[in-house]
Amino acid sequence: MAVTTRLTWNEEKILQKLLGNVSLSLLYKSSVHECSIGEMLDKCNHQGPTITVIYFHNCIVGAFLLGDYPQQGESYRNQNSFYFSLKTNKTETTEILNVEPRIISKKLEFYSSNDIIFSLIPQESKIFIHPSLLTPLGIKHLYSTNYLECEVFRVEGIKDDKSYIRRITGVAQYRNKLLSELRAYTPCADLVSKINILLLGPVGSGKSSFFNSVKSVFQGHVTRQAAVGSDVTSITELYRMYSIQDEKDGKSLPFILCDTMGLDEKEGAGLCMDDISHILEGCVPDRYHFRPQQPITSRHPTFITSPSLKDRIHCVAYVLDINCIDSLSFEMVAKFKQVQKIVLNYGVPQVALLTKVKNYHGVLQEDFLNMNNTMTSQSQIMKIQAMLKIPISNILMVENYAPEWEQDPLKDVLILSALRQMLRTADDYLDDLPPGITDEVTGMSQLDMCN
Repeated sequence: MAVTTRLTWNEEKILQKLLGNVSLSLLYKSSVHECSIGEMLDKCNHQGPTITVIYFHNCIVGAFLLGDYPQQGESYRNQNSFYFSLKTNKTETTEILNVEPRIISKKLEFYSSNDIIFSLIPQESKIFIHPSLLTPLGIKHLYSTNYLECEVFRVEGIKDDKSYIRRITGVAQYRNKLLSELRAYTPCADLVSKINILLLGPVGSGKSSFFNSVKSVFQGHVTRQAAVGSDVTSITELYRMYSIQDEKDGKSLPFILCDTMGLDEKEGAGLCMDDISHILEGCVPDRYHFRPQQPITSRHPTFITSPSLKDRIHCVAYVLDINCIDSLSFEMVAKFKQVQKIVLNYGVPQVALLTKVKNYHGVLQEDFLNMNNTMTSQSQIMKIQAMLKIPISNILMVENYAPEWEQDPLKDVLILSALRQMLRTADDYLDDLPPGITDEVTGMSQLDMCN
């Protein structure tokens, strides 16, 4: 009779994504095989990379080992293993941590900085987990408990090199760091409670997809709230001011992504230039229906006649498909420069967001802090820098979630990094406003402009 895993289809997909689209083959199952360290070693050593999975309290914890389990009293010293945890009703891992496995007596223990992160006693089906790791799992006052099952899988399809573990743990840890930072973010100077980020770009460049991608990261699963058009047909005809609720606590995050109709190189088509001015001023309401040849005016029933600072745009992101930069027409380049002139007149900061980056695994250096200068996308970056005169630090790259349904930690890092830079740029704008700016004063000045 075949031995089958306790992993659900979704849980297996999460682990495969974590390890780099690998395949898993079950080697050991505690409810079928003998519950002992010796049996685990017999079944799992000399099998190549393995992942140990322990099930308890609606959670999964475990460890990945690039090589064999250590011998009695030995440990790994080369960061060749890591701990992970997963809540069974979630779509992402909750914790990633480099560990050193050791076998001491009848225990399999995993250490980090000389602290026991978790340990197994197979003969008793018991697990100990460090208290600091219980909170992400939503567990309180639990140190040692019986587990439901222990399974060990052979991991097939990975590269056996020293950078593999560093890359996996680095991506996951940096992603979680960015999430924590953005969840704790508050706009600079306390002038507004939310940052308004305006997405402008040609039809099919990925504006709506970027919103969907940001929401996916904070929701913990891929979402499709905003309808997405093709490369030639815009689906966005309404001005949308999208706020996002954080899956972690249900609170609304302190930024709004403003989605618009696509720019068109033809006159009288696509987003109207006059509408852009009114959007920047904060005069255009959510769900306003764009009419390319009939811009909104102060006589429109929903026109915001007295916008305040909180209504205005605080950062503009020019969204472009990185694969189409070389083929941008003269007319489209001229349209961008026309838009940019309007934005500069309002003093709103700008970034460029390059989407559909297929080689996104090479975008960030191993520290995940800087772009890789050797990648082929550098030529496109330099062309955008020359065209829009935007600093290199404000030219951002992402691969949006479009056809796929599973999250990718590296995609998340790029999406969150881009969002963070947009918020930092907006903070610089708010911090540079004249002293004493208030909503009332700004509202009065903008009323004059709108009229």
